[in-house]
Amino acid sequence: MAEITASLVKELREKTGAGMMDCKKALTETSGDLEGAVDWLRKKGLAAAAKKAGRVAAEGLVAVATADTVGAAVEVNSETDFVARNDRFQAFANQVAQLALQGDGTIESLQQQAFPGTDRNVADEVTNMVATIGENMNLRRVSRIAVEQGAVASYVHNALAPNLGKIGVLVGLESTGDRARLLELGKQIAMHIAAARPEAVNIEDVDASSLERERSVLADQARASGKPEDIIAKMVEGRLRKYYEEVVLLEQVYVIDGENKVRKVVEAVAKEIGAPIKVVGFTRFVLGEGIEKEQSDFAAEVAAQANVGR
Repeated sequence: MAEITASLVKELREKTGAGMMDCKKALTETSGDLEGAVDWLRKKGLAAAAKKAGRVAAEGLVAVATADTVGAAVEVNSETDFVARNDRFQAFANQVAQLALQGDGTIESLQQQAFPGTDRNVADEVTNMVATIGENMNLRRVSRIAVEQGAVASYVHNALAPNLGKIGVLVGLESTGDRARLLELGKQIAMHIAAARPEAVNIEDVDASSLERERSVLADQARASGKPEDIIAKMVEGRLRKYYEEVVLLEQVYVIDGENKVRKVVEAVAKEIGAPIKVVGFTRFVLGEGIEKEQSDFAAEVAAQANVGR
């Protein structure tokens, strides 16, 4: 029997696209015969995953999970919304979100975690799911929020099932106050975030390049008025305050009451529970955000089919 080396496993993975554990098993079953292992994987339907890997996966689910002072969100993509409604796919997304609670918040570490009930890790389980369900899938991103004291709350918009949907939000609140009240506030803020799409918690957290770009645009707009530079500088600062109200969470008008800024709402609850509250961070995942979807021309597809065989 040939030695099952790491390089042999790697070569088989490159030829078939199957997961590492499946490749090791195939080589073991075929006594290290590479071509025999390829056929073994093909018979099991696992080698087919490689052919599907290039297809665009922009549907799927966002899953969230919380436990005490930790929360996690993951985006798991599929090619069609139909698969997102599959019970096995939903169970997989939920399980991965639970695993993400224990990780370091990186996709690399999450992919290497053992997937419960199997001898595979998460990355290899994705490959196994591709072969089983028949669509390309992708564990696209993960976020983890933790607080020392307080609560991490979650909210899912357009939920297909508990903790699964198209938009997932996490909010971390640091406080020594009543946890039940913090969770209530956190969920309300998470609902606000889903609707208002903030980019930062505080003004100080605004991305420096985004701020500079906005400042440059506002300055050019102000110069069109023909006013002197000292007046233009004041105009820019005034307009930046409006910009902050659009992109900074604590500066936004709270969508739930439509009157107070989020900052004032947090301060009011802090006074109510007798302890300061700090919003330490948030995550807002929108399914398929930033993925370039393939645009199909239905008429062209029909015409192409009609010409087949001519």
